[in-house]
Amino acid sequence: MARNHVQPGLVLSTPAPAAVLSGGVVVAGNLVGIAQGDAAAGETVDVALTGVWEIPKAAADSFAVGDRVFWNATTGLATSTVGSNARVGTAAEAAAASTGAVRVRLVQL
Repeated sequence: MARNHVQPGLVLSTPAPAAVLSGGVVVAGNLVGIAQGDAAAGETVDVALTGVWEIPKAAADSFAVGDRVFWNATTGLATSTVGSNARVGTAAEAAAASTGAVRVRLVQL
C-alpha cells in the first residue's frame, strides 16, 4: 500500500480569501467549496469540496439539471454568466428564475 497518502481531500483547511460565513461559497484559486464555519479574511476555514449544496442565485438566472453554475464574488450569488466568474459546479436540480437558490453539485477543476 502507498505510504504517501495524506487525506481523502473531501474537506481542506485553507486561508479564507475573504470573510465568509458557514455555508458560504469559498473560491481560493481553483478550489471552490462551501465553508464549514465562519472565518475572517486570512483565517483558516474548513472547506467542503464535494457534495450537493444549495446556494443563493441571481434572480434573473434559471438553471436546468446539468447546467454549469458559476459564482459571482462581487454579488455573492450563483450565476449562469461565465465571464471572470469561478465555476462552482453543475445544477443538481432545475431552478426557475423566480427562485432564490440553486442546488449545485460541486466540481473541482
